[in-house]
Amino acid sequence: MALQLYAQVCLIPLVFSLLGVGASTAKAIAQTTFPFDVVYNTEVTLTPIPSTDVSKAFVSGFNSDAAYGLTNFLSIDNYSRVDPNTGNLVFVQDPAKFGLQGLPIGRDEFFGSGNDKLFGSSSASASFDFINRQLVGSGTITITGGAGKFSGATGIFNFNEIESLDQNPTALLRGQAFLSGSFQTPQKVSELRTNATLFGICVIGIGFISRRRYF
Repeated sequence: MALQLYAQVCLIPLVFSLLGVGASTAKAIAQTTFPFDVVYNTEVTLTPIPSTDVSKAFVSGFNSDAAYGLTNFLSIDNYSRVDPNTGNLVFVQDPAKFGLQGLPIGRDEFFGSGNDKLFGSSSASASFDFINRQLVGSGTITITGGAGKFSGATGIFNFNEIESLDQNPTALLRGQAFLSGSFQTPQKVSELRTNATLFGICVIGIGFISRRRYF
């Protein structure tokens, strides 16, 4: 009687669990969150696009002590122009927003010496602080993916960036970008592996009860 009752209690829920697995054998059940607060030393290149009021911006950043080994930052194919209503520079990564066609859409990338990477897209604006002779920018980077242990990453970084205006305007603009935020990566667990473990426990329990009946 005890053996029959144990089998019903243990195995019947397991059967229903196995029936509910469906076609997928893995299911995301949690996320790991990584805080991200990094200061990159940056270099910015602005290249005017002929016959337009738009410039193409290329940003690179480096910090040998950056979190998770993401020592390098690149923001590629940004497009900027002055907003006539505010006098500020506006940066976008979709050139169609400025009426430009046939140009690549920009992207952001964080990486180091290994395979771990983060990918994203950004938008920003910058104002001219002529009193302190600085170009002061701010914006957001939306993390849309990754590689290595950061595969499937999502998140948001806010940033502020400062470049001195006391530089040769035809050369690289050097400054700093202050990033803060976090990103998440999914964790997956095999449902079949979990159910197999439960099945093994049930079999051991049944065997133990059966042994007690005959000894």
